[in-house]
Amino acid sequence: MSAIFNFLTKTRGKNNLHITDMLTYLYLTLGIVIMFGPVLWLILSSFKSSAEVVKFPPRLLPYRQQTIQVEGFDDPLPLFNVQLDNGSTQTMAQVRRIGLEAQMIDPAKPEEIIKVNINNREPIENVYFGLDNFIEGIESFNFARYLWNSVIVTVVATIITLLVNSMAAFALSKYQFRGRQTIFLVMISTLMIPLSVVLVPVFLVITTVGWNNNLLGVIIPGAATPTGMFLLRQYMLTIPDELIDAARIDGASEWRIYAQIILPLSRPALAVLTIFSVMWRWNDFLWPLIVLSRNELFTLQVGLNSFQGELNVQWHLILAMTVLTLLPISIVFAFLQKNITTGIATTGFK
Repeated sequence: MSAIFNFLTKTRGKNNLHITDMLTYLYLTLGIVIMFGPVLWLILSSFKSSAEVVKFPPRLLPYRQQTIQVEGFDDPLPLFNVQLDNGSTQTMAQVRRIGLEAQMIDPAKPEEIIKVNINNREPIENVYFGLDNFIEGIESFNFARYLWNSVIVTVVATIITLLVNSMAAFALSKYQFRGRQTIFLVMISTLMIPLSVVLVPVFLVITTVGWNNNLLGVIIPGAATPTGMFLLRQYMLTIPDELIDAARIDGASEWRIYAQIILPLSRPALAVLTIFSVMWRWNDFLWPLIVLSRNELFTLQVGLNSFQGELNVQWHLILAMTVLTLLPISIVFAFLQKNITTGIATTGFK
């Protein structure tokens, strides 16, 4: 901790902050706000009520109006600070509101109703981090089923992606054959093709083979990615060819070389591709929306769309469920973060 503190407080000026120090801290602070500000806003907004989410001007923290249970009333009544005609302020509970007039009562004397202009009262609020939105969101739609579908799609698609791309990268990096560079360039050039161009042809193929309304139709089309192949190929180029030649001399088959030499040495790059693949599959919305029309096959991202009606959008539930969908990505990143920097930094060095 002391080393981190010394690094953060290290300045160019000896006694005072130099202009470059101030610009550096300003740049870093701005970067932190831009990167983590929306995430913080999302998390805090997931605890807000539907009225608080659309309140203007918006507030960062989630506030809830305090209520009180009054004898003679079935439901709790909201509390307000009311300015009376004599200029004093009193805490009162609202029974009902009719236009610009609110009917208020003193919780200690509930039998007397006082009529107050709504402009003469202020709600009593406090910061509230309740789980109401999360509970209501989970109960409003088949969260467990959608979560299971998302896990199946993400895990199976990631395994297939790692297998297919690592095999292609192994062939393109360690085998010498005619047309190798041409194949590599053709595969890389597919990155310039927009997704909207291939949606219709891929959907027709999926429908022809009978994978429409099937999780296989979501998993298989994106299994082989040029980005993953390029990432693994560039990393495998750093593996010495002498290791493979020595294994062949010892009688190892090509499959054994691939499984026991190439894959273990490519672990940092495979970890990076795992992170990318999990993010791609977990956050994918457009393709599952096109392929799947049966409710029981929806993934979480498609299921969240059910909170958006024709006349009403339940933003408080969407925000709460979005926070829940971010948790698996965060967990995967936490376990594989040590390999991410290493994999990206060493990819492409030859």
